[in-house]
Amino acid sequence: MFDTIVVATDGSDSVRRAVDVAVDIAARFEADVHAVYVVDSGEVDSTPDEVREDLRDALGERGERALEEVTDAVTEHAPGLNVTVEAREGRPATEISEYARDVDADVVAMGTRGRHGENRFLIGSVAERVVRTCPIPVLTVRQLTDEDPRRTTI
Repeated sequence: MFDTIVVATDGSDSVRRAVDVAVDIAARFEADVHAVYVVDSGEVDSTPDEVREDLRDALGERGERALEEVTDAVTEHAPGLNVTVEAREGRPATEISEYARDVDADVVAMGTRGRHGENRFLIGSVAERVVRTCPIPVLTVRQLTDEDPRRTTI
């Protein structure tokens, strides 16, 4: 049923559960895992010229760490699976959808909140946009609170 799973990551705490869920699904179906991180070009371009390259570099380093976390999760919990990582720059929702199409993904997994936290009422703006525009099915995974009895990690 699932051969290729894309997990969109931004390195935030809220995406960790989405990574866990994606790895669990991939392990059950022996699917390939593709992790994608997008440097938000709008965020970079809207910063003052003096700090633009520093921000781009910092976001790039954050992306490397986020992608390593996905690789580590696959290696630890489903060591036989193939994992591919990709960092891109552009509009996150557009790039995530485009990447999913490029790798012929069966599903895209992503958190409902990203680095910008509670700036949207129910679902993060990137997740909302991907759900609305991506031609691939999208699995949104919300972060559970520490007190939630359903909270488990693999």
